[in-house]
Amino acid sequence: MSNNTETKDAPYKPTSPNSKLDFESVWEYAPAPQSSDFVEVKEQYNLFIGGKFVKPSKGRYFKSTNPATEEEITEFAEATQKDVDNAVKAARKTFEGEWSRISAKERGKYLYRIARMLQERAREFAVLESMDGGKPIRESRDVDIPLVAAYFFYYAGWADKLEYAFPGKKPKPLGVCGQIIPWNFPLLMLAWKIAPALACGNTVVLKPAETTSLTALKFAELVKDCGLPDGVINIVTGAGQTGAEIVNHKDIDKVAFTGSTNVGKIIQKSLAGTDKKYTLELGGKGALVVFEDAPIDQAVEGIINAIYFNQGHVCCAGSRLLVQEGVADKVIAKLKDRLETLIVGDPLDKNTDIGAINSKEQFETVNKYLELGVEEGADVYQSKCDIPENGYFIRPTLFTNVSQSNRVVQEEIFGPVLTVQTFRTADEGIEKANNTPYGLASGVWTDKGSKIFKMGSKMRAGVIWANTYNKFDPTSPFGGYKESGVGREGGLHGLAAYTKI
Repeated sequence: MSNNTETKDAPYKPTSPNSKLDFESVWEYAPAPQSSDFVEVKEQYNLFIGGKFVKPSKGRYFKSTNPATEEEITEFAEATQKDVDNAVKAARKTFEGEWSRISAKERGKYLYRIARMLQERAREFAVLESMDGGKPIRESRDVDIPLVAAYFFYYAGWADKLEYAFPGKKPKPLGVCGQIIPWNFPLLMLAWKIAPALACGNTVVLKPAETTSLTALKFAELVKDCGLPDGVINIVTGAGQTGAEIVNHKDIDKVAFTGSTNVGKIIQKSLAGTDKKYTLELGGKGALVVFEDAPIDQAVEGIINAIYFNQGHVCCAGSRLLVQEGVADKVIAKLKDRLETLIVGDPLDKNTDIGAINSKEQFETVNKYLELGVEEGADVYQSKCDIPENGYFIRPTLFTNVSQSNRVVQEEIFGPVLTVQTFRTADEGIEKANNTPYGLASGVWTDKGSKIFKMGSKMRAGVIWANTYNKFDPTSPFGGYKESGVGREGGLHGLAAYTKI
C-alpha cells in the first residue's frame, strides 16, 4: 500500500503558486491557419476622392509590407498638397450641396448600411487587418471588426436624434473634417472618426497610417457599394507630410488626430490661433494597480490583456504594473507562468496570442527600450517561446527591479513590455500611478468597491477600468489628460466634437 502511494503521480494543480508549470508537455497546439485565399488585394491602390479612385498628381507610390513575413503586399498612392486640396474641395462641394440637403434620417440609413455591410464582409476585413498590421486574427476577428460595426450602428442611431442628445440646442455640422488615424487599430480608428462625423452631417478627408492603409482603401470600396453620395468620404494615403497638408489646409473646419504625443504637440501648435476645432488622442503609460485583496488569477489575466493585447500597440496599454507588497511575489510568479503559455507567431494562426510588431521601425524602437531597461539596471524576464525566423516578432517581456525614474517606466514603448513596481498603501499607489506625463487610462484590481471609487476619483486618467482592462464600448467616451490628449471620442462626447452647439 505504501509503495503504491510513493509511486502515484501527484495531481496536476495548474493554480498552485509553488509549482512551476510544465506547459510543453501539457499544451500542444496544431496549426490553425485562417485562409486568405478568398481575399482580393490589388497590386496598387489609388486615392479615393469625390467617390472615385484617382491617381496621385505626381504619380508616386509607396510599398506596404506584411510585418509577419516582410513580403510586399501592395502599394499605395502618395498624396501631394494638390491631391489633398482636391479631396478637401470635393468634401466641401458635397457638404454644401447634396449632403446638406439629405435629411438626418437618411444620413442614419447610410451609416446603418455601412455597418451591415461591414458585418457581411467581417471575415475579409479581419484577414486584411491581420495581414497588413500584424495583429492576431483572433483579435481582429473577435474584437476589432465587431467594434467597428458597433460604432457605426451606434452613431447611425443618433443621426436623427441630435436635438435629444443636446437638449435645448440646435446642433449644426462643422463642415469638412480632416482626420488622421494611426497604425495600431486602422479600421477601428477609422470608425471612431468617420461615424460621428457623418452622423452630425459633416464630410471627411481621412488619412490612414502609411504602414496600414489597406483596410481604409477596402472601406472606400465598401463606401462606393453602399451608394453614399460622392465626396462625403475622401481617403488620401501618404506619410507625415500628407497629414501636415490636411492639418494646415485653410478649408478644414475640424482636425481629429490619433497618434504619438510628439506629433500631437506639433499639430496643436499649428492650429493655435486658428478657428479650427480639434481633438487629439495621444500616447499613454497606463498604470495597473493590484491590491492584496484582489482576485489574483483574475488580475493576472487582466494584466496579460492590458499589455500584450495587440502586441502592446495600444495607446492606453497598461504598461506599468503596481502591485501591493504583500502579494507582489505571488503575482509576479503567476505572471511569469502565464507568459510561458502565450504563443508568438503567425498572425493568421488562430492559436496565436501575440502577432508581429507593426513595422521594422517600431521593432527597432522596442528593442532599443529592451536594451535600455537592462542598461538601467532592471531585471528582464522574457518567455521562452519560439518565434518565427522571418518577420518582426518580440517575446512578451517583464521588467522587475525598476525605479520610478527609469525611462522604461516613464516613456511610452508601444510594445509587449511591462514594468513591475510595488507599493504599500493606496495613497502610495495613487502617487506612483499619477507620476507620469501621461493620463490616458488606468486599471484597478480589488475586492473592495470603496477602493475602486477612491482610486477612480484620484487617479488622473481619462479612462479607469475596475477588475478588467481594454474593454471598449461605443457609448463610452475615450480620451486623456495631460500629454495624452485633448477632447473625447465615443459616446455623446464624440458627437459634441463634430457639432456647433
